[in-house]
Amino acid sequence: MFPEIDRILVTRAQIAQRVQAMAEEIVHDLRADLAKDGHTELDEDQIVIIPIMTGAMIFVADLVRELPMKLSLGLVAVSSYPGESVTSKGAHLASELPADLEGKHIIVLDDILDSGQTLATVKGLLEAQNPASLRMGVMLDKKTNRTIDVPVDYVGFEIPDEFVVGYGLDFNGYYRNYPEIAVLKPDMIPSR
Repeated sequence: MFPEIDRILVTRAQIAQRVQAMAEEIVHDLRADLAKDGHTELDEDQIVIIPIMTGAMIFVADLVRELPMKLSLGLVAVSSYPGESVTSKGAHLASELPADLEGKHIIVLDDILDSGQTLATVKGLLEAQNPASLRMGVMLDKKTNRTIDVPVDYVGFEIPDEFVVGYGLDFNGYYRNYPEIAVLKPDMIPSR
């Protein structure tokens, strides 16, 4: 069905287990944040999850189902790997950021932290809205290509310097639906 896949880096089972663990970490941190605000329950109107689309959609769909609390979603689209690009072309907002975030607890979620440009751009814009807290999470962390150091609070997996697809990550718009995180065959990927 996917003959272009060379090998799997992270299996479905590993993804499911790590997503559940990340949800537990997030719940723990949000409970602490809300307690500082004087709230005793997680069912407050103060939690906003901001997925960076389109790559994070599958990861975030799985993660939010593990969060036992009232929350809202505020989507943002950022373009950094257009078409067949395998290296970042710089982060450019392709949609408006959610508004009215002052005093709220924000968690930004992305598929992969590579150069750091996307998360740095979004973080700077969100900080200007004075949220009560701002945390960042990624499914994958590829440290080797970092040009901007962006601290993240939640990391699914650290991966080597390979171009990956699946579980929301694409190549030229395809493979987002592949259920695992995989590497394409070398002849499929243009040289960097």
